[in-house]
Amino acid sequence: MRLLNQIHGAGTERIRRQFPDVDVVEVPIDADVDGDISGDALVCLTMATNLAQLVPRVKWVHSFSTGVDSLPVAAFTAEVLTCSRGAGAVPISEFVLAAMLAFEKNIPDVWIHEVPENWNFGVAPLGGLYGRSVGIIGFGGIGEAVARRALAFGMEVSAFRRTSAPSGVEGVRMASSLEGLLADSDHVVVAAPYTHRTHHLLDASAFARMRDGVHLVNIARGGLVDQDALRVALDDGKVAMASLDTVDPEPLPEGHWLFSHPKVRVSPHISWSSPEGGRRIFELFLENLGRYVRGEPLEGVVDKDERY
Repeated sequence: MRLLNQIHGAGTERIRRQFPDVDVVEVPIDADVDGDISGDALVCLTMATNLAQLVPRVKWVHSFSTGVDSLPVAAFTAEVLTCSRGAGAVPISEFVLAAMLAFEKNIPDVWIHEVPENWNFGVAPLGGLYGRSVGIIGFGGIGEAVARRALAFGMEVSAFRRTSAPSGVEGVRMASSLEGLLADSDHVVVAAPYTHRTHHLLDASAFARMRDGVHLVNIARGGLVDQDALRVALDDGKVAMASLDTVDPEPLPEGHWLFSHPKVRVSPHISWSSPEGGRRIFELFLENLGRYVRGEPLEGVVDKDERY
């Protein structure tokens, strides 16, 4: 088997050590590739500019990215396309729980920097996760990871997905409609893939169906949320807080209203980051490479029509 590889250096050496019988050929990311070079598979980077040349030369293309909405059109012409789906589920789900806790516990505003007027006096206006409800839009690896952690805090967990597949997590109620999920949730977590079907999934009508004072968390893609409708919902109090790790566009232009709105917390698309993140992505690829060599079904196969 020959593998065309855009993960150079240490990546190449690790593949060769684990699969000595695989012929690993390093190919450039942003330059023309010799017409005589072909193979069985290609592991590529999202920023590659030469996929139109490389994809027709292989049967299987694996993207190092977890999402595929930013891949060029050429990638979707591959016979089989896989991605690193699920690699960031643990750190992203931890980030979601941190955002929900920060909202309920009023962090960082509870921190003090001088002696307060009252110390340990009265009841602070703090909420909690126990007994609160969270609705998860999209129930893949990330959604399931969020659900497991939310259940551990004693939350009521509901989820909505495009298909009628049952929940893979005991204790999660699968909502029959997005409208029903939104109406029953104190926290709404967006974890769905971004496709032509889900563009502005949360629009003005969706916000109107939410509970007053809802907390919105988006760790998926900015295009899932109509940000103009979000602004209205924030200003009229429908949405109490929006914790956004992803926005549209990325990066936001200087002076964008999301930076300064008092009910918005924006982070620069870093919820996936962890000490183990890069290692896990590479391990997922190596697992798939082993499956390919053994003739077994691949994981993380992308539906090229639905684009996820």
